[in-house]
Formats: sequence, C-alpha cells, structure tokens
Amino acid sequence: MAYHDIEEEILELKDKHNALILAHFYEDGDIQDIADHVGDSLFLAQMGQKAENPVILLAGVIFMAESVKILSPKKTVLAPDMNAGCSLVDSSPIDKYRAWREENPEAISVTYVNCSSEVKAISDVICTSSNVEKIVNAIPKDREILFGPDKQLGKHIAGLTGREMKLWDGSCEVHMIFSGKKLYQLKKQHPDAVVVAHPECADSVLQYADVIGSTSKLLSEVKTNTAVKTFIIATESGIMHKMQQERPDATLIQAPADNCACNDCPYMKLNTLEKVRDALKFQQPQIELSADLIERAQGSLKRMMDITEGRPVSWPDRFSAPKSPDALH
Repeated sequence: MAYHDIEEEILELKDKHNALILAHFYEDGDIQDIADHVGDSLFLAQMGQKAENPVILLAGVIFMAESVKILSPKKTVLAPDMNAGCSLVDSSPIDKYRAWREENPEAISVTYVNCSSEVKAISDVICTSSNVEKIVNAIPKDREILFGPDKQLGKHIAGLTGREMKLWDGSCEVHMIFSGKKLYQLKKQHPDAVVVAHPECADSVLQYADVIGSTSKLLSEVKTNTAVKTFIIATESGIMHKMQQERPDATLIQAPADNCACNDCPYMKLNTLEKVRDALKFQQPQIELSADLIERAQGSLKRMMDITEGRPVSWPDRFSAPKSPDALH
C-alpha cells in the first residue's frame, strides 16, 4: 500500500475514534507530518493532559505514553510499538533506584522524565530538559538533591543553578555517541556555523556547543536565528525534519558520531506509519497501568506541572517507600 493511502486511512481512523495523534521530534518525518501535535516530552504530556479526545496515540517511546496515561487515566492511550524503550529507563531499574532513595531519605529526588512509571512513583518531582532549571530552582536551598537517571543532564543543570547534586550513573546511548573530537574538526570546516546540542551529550561535545538545551530550545534557535545559515545539530536526527520545515534556507549538518553514522534513536525509529494505522484500527496496543501505580506516579508529575505553570508546591520531609515493593508493579 502506498504511503498516501496509509495516511488517508490514518486520518479516517483518527476521525472514527476521535483520536489525537502526538509525535515526538525524534520520529520519522512522515509520522511527524500526520500528527496533530509534534513536540518534546513536556509539550506532549501537556497536550495529552489538556486534550478532550478519549483516545490518544503517542508516537514516541513508551515512558512518554505512560506519562500521558498517568496524567489522564480515563483516556485510552495507544503506542504504535511497545518495544519502543529507552536506555535511560533500562539504566534505572526500580529496585536499585528505590535503594538509592532509601540511602538518602531526606533528599529531594528530581527525576528526568526518561524513566519508568515505577521510578516516577518513588520520585518527588519529574523534570524534562525544557523545565529542569525551573524545577531545580523551586527546591529549597537547604535540601539535598538526588538527580537521575541522566548524569549528563544533571551535571549540566548543576552548573547552571549552582546546586550540588548526587547523580545517578545513567546516560542516553544516542547522545553519548557524538564525538567531541570530530565535532571540533567539523566546526573548523564550518567556522560560521552555530552548534546546537542537547544537554544529554557528553561534556566533550557540549564544550563546543553555542546553544545547549531541550529539543524545543534547539528548534527555536534554528527558527529564530535567521542571521545564521548553517547549523550543526548534536541531537537525534529526527529533529532536523522540523528544523528544515521552519528554516528551508538553512543548511543543517548532523554532528558526527564515534565510529558510526548511528545518530538515530533505535527505539523511536521502531514506530512506522503502518504501526500507527494498526494501533488506531485495532485500538491496540494500549498503555495499561494499575490504578495504584497511577495514583503513586501522579504526585511527581503533578508537582512538575504545577511548578512549570507557576503554582506553589510543597515538598515531603523525607522519603517513605511503599511497604511492599510489589505495590509498584
């Protein structure tokens, strides 16, 4: 079946089920183009929460779809491929993360959204790369901070805010493959280019970046900095689709990786138009979480939303783990 026919079928199924399609910037361009909203993880969570549609299809990775389900438990949340995981989720298993919290019971746990629902349920507040600075600045100065699971983002935001943090030893496999040495050489070849980089990148890459920030911030830089005609992009390649749409006159160069041309997230790229169509057609696979897990995980996500939108929050005095670890499964 031709892509045009698949796109038409998706639109018909979307209308039939009154569904909203959300897509992350890292998805392939054909999926971004069929989506109602395209954005970073914070934007997608906000759109999913605010939407009145009873059905939400999220083309991204599973933790993003789970966040939408946690914030809107009565909605049907679909994921095109349940194997769309994340290396950061894999690096922060619930048992080890819980033990880390128990070792530091009086610290406030700031957890990057790239984590499982179970980890969200034992965290004090969730953050994204878009709002992490605002989240950290909202924490009382006399409170210790645990930050995980991405140590690179934690190091970056510690430098921005001046807050000391204990960091979980996790990283994004896609962003860590960018080569600082090769980026330096590429920048010499394009001295007028602006380098934009995601804070999940290694320090060896960030030292050459002109702009560091979330995918939304990087997109905004390319869109609004019209005096610059060449940009070097140090994040997942999918963002370049939207960047090129916003700046058709600009030259976009993917930052080089070490020993491979593997700047694609293998999990994001599991999603296809055919899988989007089938998920809408059969209303499967659905994100299914227990009511207890949803209730526990809502606290950290709601605190993130409140801080992001300027509402006051309170903080727990200390960590109190569920009596039974099974309560998080």
